[in-house]
Amino acid sequence: MDGKNEPEGIVLTEAQLKSRRQRSIAIALALGVMVVLFFAVTLVKGPAVLVRPL
Repeated sequence: MDGKNEPEGIVLTEAQLKSRRQRSIAIALALGVMVVLFFAVTLVKGPAVLVRPL
């Protein structure tokens, strides 16, 4: 080792970091919409969603 303080592994460019952040935000928004949709459907169905034959 020659004492250089270089990061190990792959170093991403600014464009790649921006793309990764945008992709992460899109995934988070899609997940949030799905959670809200499931919650809304559960509220619309009401307590009858738990009444079913075993």
